[in-house]
Parts: sequence; structure tokens; C-alpha cells
Amino acid sequence: MRCNIPYRTDLKKRAVCVALALLLDMGLAHADGIKAAGDILQYALPISAGVVTVAYTDWTGTLQLGEAMALQGVLVYGLKNTVYETRPNGEGHQSFPSGHAAATFTAAEFLRERYGWEYGAPAYALAAFTGYSRVECRAHYWHDVFAGAGIGFLCAQLTTTTYNGWKVGA
Repeated sequence: MRCNIPYRTDLKKRAVCVALALLLDMGLAHADGIKAAGDILQYALPISAGVVTVAYTDWTGTLQLGEAMALQGVLVYGLKNTVYETRPNGEGHQSFPSGHAAATFTAAEFLRERYGWEYGAPAYALAAFTGYSRVECRAHYWHDVFAGAGIGFLCAQLTTTTYNGWKVGA
């Protein structure tokens, strides 16, 4: 994956771009299909969001990302163990909601809300691909993915504030 940020750009943005590229290249290079790519992105996207918070030394953002991920995890696994829905492939009864979609959409909305569309747009594209991968491999129905995406979006919205950088005298 090539990092197309101009050389004169802020060093933090270059570091974030390189970290994201390495995470995605490392994961997708070993993916042997759409299912594997979605499985990797379930972890790579939240980890990438964490890398962004560290690159900006934004410990408040790190905490907010952790809160959003924990909240979506509690909601998703609470629903998976309450709603008895068989997966399209017949393997198990924890189809609703999609945990992959919830995790990736939590990370995508966190990045968008905290740092803007510059980070949010690519993250949303990867989250959407992850949702597609879950339906394509018959692990979920579309309504499972939409529910997971909604949970992820709401959890990030409830816990995330916009990053304003350093404030002198604050």
C-alpha cells in the first residue's frame, strides 16, 4: 500500500499513514479471501484507530475509543446471547448482530467524530467492506450487519468528542 501524503506534511500524519498501511498490508497480504479480509479488518481497524490516538498523543481519544469499544462489545454480546438467530450458513445461533460490523463501524465513527472525514472516510469504506464480507461468506444476514453498524455508530457517538489539539492555558 502506498502512502500518498506529501513529504512536507506534518510528521504525525505521515507516521499515522505508514502505521495504517503496514497494518492493512500485513493483514490483507495473508488474506486468502473475502472472509479472511473481513476477519482481519475486525481487529485492524480498531487497532489503527488506537494507533492514530497514540500518534497524536491523544490520551483522551485513547480512553474514548476504549469506552466505545467496550460499550459495543457489551451490547453486541448481550444481544447475541439473547436473540436466538441461526446464521445463514447454519453454524450457530448467534447471528444477530454482527460483531465484525459493530467493531469496525465503532472505529470508523470514532475516527470521523474525533479527527474528521480525512480519517473517517477510508475507515467507513473498510467498515462497509467488512460488513459485505460477513454477508458474502454467509456468516450474517444484511439486517445483522446493519444492526451491528448501528450499534457501532451509536457507541462511538455516545463516547467521542472532537479532537481540538493542544490548548495553551487550558
